[in-house]
Amino acid sequence: MWAAIRLIRAMFVFTRIFLSYMWQLGLRKVLPRAGWVQRRWKRVHAANARRLYKGMVRLRGVYIKLGQVLSIMGSFLPRAYSKELEKLQDEVPPQSYRKIAGAVEASLGKPPEELFAEFDQEPIAAASLGQVHRAFTKGGDKVAVKVLYPNIATIIKVDLKVLWWALKVYRWFVPIGQMERVHEQLTDMLERETDLENEARCLERMSANFEDDPDALFPDVYKDLSSDRIMTMSFMEGVKISRKDALAEMELTPEAVATKLVQMFYKQLFYDRFFHADPHPGNFFVQRGPEGQPRIVVLDFGSASTVEDNLVKGMLTILTGLMGRNDQLVVEGVETMGFIAPDGNRELLESTIREYFSRLLDLNITDLSRIDPNTMHDFANPDMKRQELRELMKSIEYPMGWFFVERAVVILFGLSAQLAPKLNTVQVGFPYIMKFLAQNKLPIIPKRPAPAPEPAAPPAEQAASA
Repeated sequence: MWAAIRLIRAMFVFTRIFLSYMWQLGLRKVLPRAGWVQRRWKRVHAANARRLYKGMVRLRGVYIKLGQVLSIMGSFLPRAYSKELEKLQDEVPPQSYRKIAGAVEASLGKPPEELFAEFDQEPIAAASLGQVHRAFTKGGDKVAVKVLYPNIATIIKVDLKVLWWALKVYRWFVPIGQMERVHEQLTDMLERETDLENEARCLERMSANFEDDPDALFPDVYKDLSSDRIMTMSFMEGVKISRKDALAEMELTPEAVATKLVQMFYKQLFYDRFFHADPHPGNFFVQRGPEGQPRIVVLDFGSASTVEDNLVKGMLTILTGLMGRNDQLVVEGVETMGFIAPDGNRELLESTIREYFSRLLDLNITDLSRIDPNTMHDFANPDMKRQELRELMKSIEYPMGWFFVERAVVILFGLSAQLAPKLNTVQVGFPYIMKFLAQNKLPIIPKRPAPAPEPAAPPAEQAASA
């Protein structure tokens, strides 16, 4: 019954937005030359962005996770959406202190007042699954206490059912093979994010991977004040990574911060094979280092994931093909990643990949904040028939593990584009890419881009094996 109510509420939000745009499109068709109709678009986007934000806040759970992803897709959505939804990064309305105190006592056996010397009743951050409170241990240490909402497991269970129904409907329109894996991997991610003992292990693992990098900072876990529902960490200072005004006050450029962030991600993906799968702006703080360099504070490791070899090798093979103008390598990379369905129309899929490859070589998208809509329209293939498109979709399979990588890449590089739109992320990661290609005996990219700032040195044993 509750699932049906949540489904109705979600459908009401999305249907209202849909009808609003249909009305605006109808006005434009009836009055194509009316200036006020064109000017009305801005108000329509703003109103629908507010509706979406309010709906996601009411629904909470998985919908807030979705809103966090949409908030950084500034190149693909009207600015009104990213501006409104970015509040979901760390400004989600919190739950009452009474509920939080009850959750702490239920998990650790005592109320916060008995466990800590001081525990702020107002949270410093609230998110989709829980919220964080500042506290002081009895030993005087300043800490951040992450508490999962007491009813979050039930909410997630309902939301996943709703999304499962939605996925079934979606497959009628986009018949991609193994789409069920999206739901499976989302379920797996949320199960891990609601196990704070798992998050503590992930934090310690990633911190160890960056132990030789003084500009990558991670909190320490207080295990005696933690459980599977509560995690107490050292309090990390810094400013939110997307606050360009605060970065300027510290005399740090957004380009330097974005470069460091992207370098860290390349290391996680290609060296450590263990990466932060939820890199939205609320999970990064910035400090100024002693030499005036940016230091990145990393938070929230609940969805940290390993990456399969076939995905990494496939991505690098595709990149090698793009930079070397070799469409055969692009096809091989797509196959290595597992996107080609065994029983699909391989000939159609390969010909489509080669066609889009040739179009891609003619695009100039170095500045992600200023992609010309006409350019993206020209990139599409208007001659493809509906039946041919469905045949193509049936030839594509969703590879295991891709959900986490795709999500992280979209969020991370969307954040990078917000900070420094003209930053060439491939160029920044080139030293890491070249080492990976050499280590795995893959074809070397024939032409090196212009020099990029040196990344932090990988661990000695990795550098030695390159």
